[in-house]
Amino acid sequence: MATTRTTFTLDEQLAEQARKLEINMSEAAREGVLAAVRRALGEADRAAYLRHPEEPDDFWDEAQAWGAWDGPKPGSDG
Repeated sequence: MATTRTTFTLDEQLAEQARKLEINMSEAAREGVLAAVRRALGEADRAAYLRHPEEPDDFWDEAQAWGAWDGPKPGSDG
């Protein structure tokens, strides 16, 4: 996996607490960015759905009925 170097600003008191707790700042930042990206993707997906919601489709009612076929079973002579 390729990585990129970046810089961010952090509240001084929070940074001091993290140092005292021996928190790996790079790992914490990656986790935070990952969470933010997942949240943003979910919000974008939801917004797209709201712009173009699914609508009832009669095809699927018919497609489900195909599974109820009462013809010969595989491997039978009927």
